[in-house]
Amino acid sequence: MAKSNKSKTVVLTIAGHDPSSGAGITADIKTITAHRCYGLSCITALTIQSSRGVRDVEPVEGRIVSLILEELANDVEISAVKIGMLGSAEVARAVSGFLRRHHFSHIVLDPILKSSSGADLLSKDGRQILREKLLSQATVITPNIAEAAELTGSEVRNVDQMKTAAVALQRMQARNVIITGGHLDLPVDLMSAVAGGVTLLKGEHVASSSTHGTGCAFSTALACNLALGKSLMQAAKLAKAYVETGLCKALQIGKGVGSVV
Repeated sequence: MAKSNKSKTVVLTIAGHDPSSGAGITADIKTITAHRCYGLSCITALTIQSSRGVRDVEPVEGRIVSLILEELANDVEISAVKIGMLGSAEVARAVSGFLRRHHFSHIVLDPILKSSSGADLLSKDGRQILREKLLSQATVITPNIAEAAELTGSEVRNVDQMKTAAVALQRMQARNVIITGGHLDLPVDLMSAVAGGVTLLKGEHVASSSTHGTGCAFSTALACNLALGKSLMQAAKLAKAYVETGLCKALQIGKGVGSVV
């Protein structure tokens, strides 16, 4: 039998494990597969959660995270990296060191600080490492309005405040910034790019009770499209469309907030 030499574009997700598969690693893998890419994964934390919210978080040792990431990078050509929940300063430091040792074309950082149910998903010292190191190492960051407010220490409730926050994040050494505004009455994302200035990506409001994992789906779809050769603008528009389609087709799984993917 002839040997097959087929290959796929590879995307690495570094994120926490959500056993309900609404967000985190398993949701990322679903999104990567939907984009016809091949997903690698490194779990940063185990969580006890369901559609009803996060009950507890147990970060993985930074040493283990480093070993997993190095093993993968030394074995496979990675086209894009998506970083989600980190959980601890130790893990944040390990991921930053990994990015420093390797040079990836596309790094998407989704700065997850809290769950939608209010649980802290990154320690205070971990947030400091995110601000001081990871923001500058990413190609693009994708905070929602609450995360943008937390990172900048300013109120972010409308488009003008989103613009101010994007400027502040770039002064903190973030290169390209996409602030997602899905929680606004009229959903709009704001992209502030090194090349291209500020652009508003308007969307349609989708009435759905299955919104768990929208941020994960957007950032991972963005990473996939960048890996597939799309420009940042194209990738952002396609990622937004992917999430909107997911909201329209989402099923209600569980007794709480359903999953978007």
